[in-house]
Amino acid sequence: MNKIKNNYEVGQKLEIQIEKIVFGGEGLGRIAGFTVFVPMSVPGDKLEVEIISVKKSYARGLITRIIEPSKDRIEDLSKISFEDFDGCDFGMLKYEKQLEYKDKMLEEVLTKIAEIDLKKVKIGKIIGSDEKINYRNKTAEPFFKKDGIIHTGFYSRKSHNVFSAKESLLKSEIAKIIIDKFLQKVNSFAGTKKEFKVFNEVNNTGFLKQIMVRNNEKNEVMIVIVVNKNSQYNQLSKVLEEMYDENDCIKSIYISVKTEQNNVILGKNIHLFGSQYLEEEMEGLKFKIYPNSFFQINKKQALKLYDVAINFLNEENKNTDKIYEKTVIDAFSGTGTIAMMLSKNIKKVIGIENVESSTLAAKLTSYENSIQNVEFVNGKVEKELPKILKREDVGAIVFDPPRRGIEESALKSVIQNKIEKIVYISCNPATFARDVKILAENGYVLRKVTPVDMFPQTPHIETVTLLSKLDVDKHIDVEIKLDELDLTSAESKATYAQIKEYILEKFNLKVSTLYIAQIKKKCGIVLREHYNKSKKEKQVIPQCTPEKEEAIKDALRHFKMI
Repeated sequence: MNKIKNNYEVGQKLEIQIEKIVFGGEGLGRIAGFTVFVPMSVPGDKLEVEIISVKKSYARGLITRIIEPSKDRIEDLSKISFEDFDGCDFGMLKYEKQLEYKDKMLEEVLTKIAEIDLKKVKIGKIIGSDEKINYRNKTAEPFFKKDGIIHTGFYSRKSHNVFSAKESLLKSEIAKIIIDKFLQKVNSFAGTKKEFKVFNEVNNTGFLKQIMVRNNEKNEVMIVIVVNKNSQYNQLSKVLEEMYDENDCIKSIYISVKTEQNNVILGKNIHLFGSQYLEEEMEGLKFKIYPNSFFQINKKQALKLYDVAINFLNEENKNTDKIYEKTVIDAFSGTGTIAMMLSKNIKKVIGIENVESSTLAAKLTSYENSIQNVEFVNGKVEKELPKILKREDVGAIVFDPPRRGIEESALKSVIQNKIEKIVYISCNPATFARDVKILAENGYVLRKVTPVDMFPQTPHIETVTLLSKLDVDKHIDVEIKLDELDLTSAESKATYAQIKEYILEKFNLKVSTLYIAQIKKKCGIVLREHYNKSKKEKQVIPQCTPEKEEAIKDALRHFKMI
């Protein structure tokens, strides 16, 4: 294959036609065979773009002018931004096209990663959202200062640089109002001795880090201000007291002191004013939401998603009453929403959740709603699940994990105990497909899949799936030893084949298993012994090029391995 010459530079402007959308939401176009990725672009767009980065085999560019818009592009551009950040990556698409692309993305990962024959699986039509914009009940934005004035904004993609954008499609209207009012308060000190300092990540100085706003369906609000140190604590406390007194919608205020430098938003939460929690109602049940509590971002879509999950279990009950008599586990249970909804039809439900405040909230909610057949356990799923499986007769497990998916040790427990049915709720098709492949290789069959659009205007998609154990009396018995699955935690994130496929699709680069292993080792990922390695004492080992190293690291970040 002839190599394509790369003569492009950062800052150069080019005209390009967008051919397709790749996994993650960016558009792909080619100029004389050279690949250019463009955020917020649509297949069929003819664009002027400015190059922001150039690699050996591809470049990335931002839209500076839409020469000819695609028929699938929205007409109103007032609420979207062409900046390079993880915002509304599908905000430029008409909604019906967003759903179409999400369906395609799901089918692709099921066939390419999970290696599922789609003809043997009942795949439901994606469930669209009634609310397309301003649906988020939780917003977190970092502070930054420009020309002496404090703003909130977004992080640039793959960096910690903060900038302001006109993006306003996702956060609730009440969150916009509250953030604006807070900024007015803190900026009233600008130019004085009491001027608020904004956190600087480079030298770990400053005070204000982020603002988090949570709201319920009644538009009642919780404010959490994340700070670096206690240097301006008293001054901030007075500002927040004024906010509380002046705005009836504000029901709870916290300051969260976070001195550690990591990707976790909150630190030590200090309750200042009002209630310690917000209350939200779902299906007649009242849930308490604290700063750290997990609660679905889009409540109305969450109800549809939970309905699908519960129906998947109940549909199976038409053929057998075993599920009612056995215990059902809700793994990664958050504030206990699914567990308590399941409790209406199940003899006993046990929820497992690692966040202590969420577990406490779930226990209190179940008590206040007089639900007696639900138990909540605080701890990591991979540690608590084996213990529960030893003492309980478990018939089904509902998994609703974070983006990283299910830990391999938890999957081993499921396989060892031959759990009859699994309902898997996933927010990451790639890790979901990885986990399904492991289960399928160990006697589980993917029966049903229903995608739910929980996050309109973004490429993210939630899926609800039903897997069940093969009837051993009707199938050939194949012994599969669990030590064959003995992967390290990081290796369980993605296979070498998945990493290669991702890099080829995104960067048009072919990388070897050797190169991937080199970069894994460089990033501190423990590798298993390679049984086919050369026995020669003095062997010449080719080293990964910088270009391919960067592509491999991008893939490792994509699969949450680094």
